[in-house]
This record gives sequence, C-alpha cells and structure tokens, in this order.
Amino acid sequence: MHPMLNTAIKAARRAATIINRASFDVDRVQVSEKQYNDFVTEVDRAAEAAIIEVLTSAYPDHAILAEESGASKNLHDENDNVWIIDPLDGTTNFIHGFPQYCVSIALQQKGVITQAVVYDPSRNEMFTASKGGGAFLNDKRIRVTKCDKIADALIGTGFSGRDMSKLDEYMEMYKIMTQKCQGLRRPGAAALDLAYVAMGRLDGFFEKGLAPWDIAAGSLIVTEAGGIVGTFAGESDYLHKGDVLAGTPKVFGQMVNTLQAFAK
Repeated sequence: MHPMLNTAIKAARRAATIINRASFDVDRVQVSEKQYNDFVTEVDRAAEAAIIEVLTSAYPDHAILAEESGASKNLHDENDNVWIIDPLDGTTNFIHGFPQYCVSIALQQKGVITQAVVYDPSRNEMFTASKGGGAFLNDKRIRVTKCDKIADALIGTGFSGRDMSKLDEYMEMYKIMTQKCQGLRRPGAAALDLAYVAMGRLDGFFEKGLAPWDIAAGSLIVTEAGGIVGTFAGESDYLHKGDVLAGTPKVFGQMVNTLQAFAK
C-alpha cells in the first residue's frame, strides 16, 4: 500500500473516532447553519482538524483544500500536492442519526487525483484507491457491476437543498431517469454514493452542484474499480465543474445520452 494512502487512512480513522463518539448522543451536538439548509457541526470542525493534523504532520509542505477551513496558505499553482478533504459528507444525515455519512480524503498531485479514501464510520467500511493500483473495500478488491443497460440499473442521485431555484431542473431529471432506470435513490452523501458505484451497490450516480471535496476521492475509487466518471456532457473536468455522472462503462454512456441536455 502506498505510504501516502496509509497516512490518509490513519487520518480518516482519527476523524471517525470523533464522529463515532458524537453519534451516540447527536442531540448534544452543536449545529449551526452556514446558509439555508447547509449545516455544519462542531463534529465537522473537530474531525477536519484531526485529519489536517495527521496529514500535515506527515507532509508539512503539502497544501490543504478542506470544506470547513478552506484553502491553506500554501495552496497555489506551484504546490504539486494538495489534500482535498470532506471531514463529514452527509452532515444533515448525521445530525438526524441517519447512518449514511462518511469521511472523504483525496490527494491531488500535479492536478491528478492519485490517492483516495472514503470511510463510512457507522459500518466500518474503508474504501480506498491508488491511481493504477485498483480499488478496495476493507482490503478486498472491488469492481463495478457488469450492468450494461440503464433499464436494469439502480442509480444514485442527489440535489442541493440550499438553492431552490434549481429544484425544477432536478425534478425534470428525476422524472426522466425514473422512467429510464430500474430504481433511483437519494441517500444524501455523494462521496459514499460514488463508493457504492465502485463496489456494485449502485450501477450509476448523477448530481449537479458538487464541490471538489464531494467528488475527488470517490471519483478515483470509481475509475480504479473499472467505472467511468465525467460531466453531464461526458467530459473529464467534473472536479471543478461540480456536475458529475458515474457508472459502469455502458451505463455511463447511456446516462450521458439521457442527461447531456442538462450540461452547463
């Protein structure tokens, strides 16, 4: 296992200790609203701080891009190593005691995601990938399903509860995809949804308006598991556009054909 991946796993487990401890009494967790329907908790902040401490102790020259604290001072074009962190993807689920949330950590080197961890602390499921080295769940190799028809596919999705101006567009996509696929699910944690595509619990996934920390780790895990990730137009710049499709190779192509009209 790559030493940088080992460090990311250590950081994810450190964050998970904080998250699991708080999950036993979520009613006592302090919650604040960053904007409408966008919540952050003391757990998010403590977990992120723990992750950053582990990563920067091992790699003090590396830059950080994290959901809660933002970009580190050394994040610039000359820095070849950037850790992209979501300490608790699925915060709304967490504060309601709904066990669908995760820690997401990715390493971007010279613009390419090379290491990825998505850890579900409630199920003790550690999804990992190194570029060129395959994808794993708790050290067991995983692959996307062999599903080749969108009509047979179980598809994951998500939509932001923050921007109601996009709701009509989402409902139109929901209507179209519901008619095309076998089933549509919205669990509420994009990084974990992508990991589920990688290990075959879902055959595809789509969502608009995501941030890099929602996508980075999960996207590498999908591609290393034999899947494809792209924008709604099938292009590769999803990390910064934030509009993502993922799936088995044939399902991905059919999703692009179905949803490309919604591409930016």
